[in-house]
Amino acid sequence: MRLSIITVNLNNKDGLRKTIDSVVSQTFQDFEWIVIDGGSTDGSKELLEQYADHFSYWVSEPDKGIYNAMNKGIKKAQGEYLQFLNSGDWLVDKTALERCFAHNFSADIAYGDLYFCNGAEKEVCHYPQSVSFRFFYLSSIGHPTSFIKRSILRETLYDEGLKIVSDWKFFLVQAMRSKRFEHIDEIVCCFDTKGISSVNPDLANQERQRVIREIVPELIEKDYIRMDEMDALLGDPRVKKVLEYSKKKVLYRKMITASLSVIGFIDRSFGKKR
Repeated sequence: MRLSIITVNLNNKDGLRKTIDSVVSQTFQDFEWIVIDGGSTDGSKELLEQYADHFSYWVSEPDKGIYNAMNKGIKKAQGEYLQFLNSGDWLVDKTALERCFAHNFSADIAYGDLYFCNGAEKEVCHYPQSVSFRFFYLSSIGHPTSFIKRSILRETLYDEGLKIVSDWKFFLVQAMRSKRFEHIDEIVCCFDTKGISSVNPDLANQERQRVIREIVPELIEKDYIRMDEMDALLGDPRVKKVLEYSKKKVLYRKMITASLSVIGFIDRSFGKKR
């Protein structure tokens, strides 16, 4: 079996219906579908009973949070790749999965593009063709648009001690382990921006900083912070103009290089400590 779709839901009946409608209409059929409901009381359970024939496994029972529910799905999944399409997220059209798997990818993690959706408004997000540790240090790829090998997820379940960024931590760790990522040039799904990760940015940032302190060596983090500061400096139009001019003036270029070295020395000596 090529794919296991895992859907997690808690009291989001309307969002769950969107997700269900998009999956049952797919032309691609080489998948199983697992639904983990956290004991919803809003009619979600009754909706799942209505569509029970479409699921290889489903359950409605209390859990310890979204990542606990996702881990439950991982343990039940049998597909080569796993996709997390949680309630409120939906595949863009009936050929979405067919188009993705026509690329015949074999990477550890394949990822497509997506729409960020807020009601009737949507904004397309195109991810880079290649990703790196630095990319994940600063950003992430869309969880519902990713196809992750089951073998990797079985080795590294999601950190249930985190409420928002465990999926980002998973990608960061896999980048550090040099797992192979592959971009699929397809818009896969619509991501509901009203989820917890979008409406609680302060908690998300706190958790990101905690993860970085735990798994990223301090010296490497300092280097990445300096690279970010340098990128911001080099992005300044005035600095760009000076650098263009400096190509023609060797002395001027040396002065700029020396100035940047002094700035770096001051930062290392007197900059904000971790």
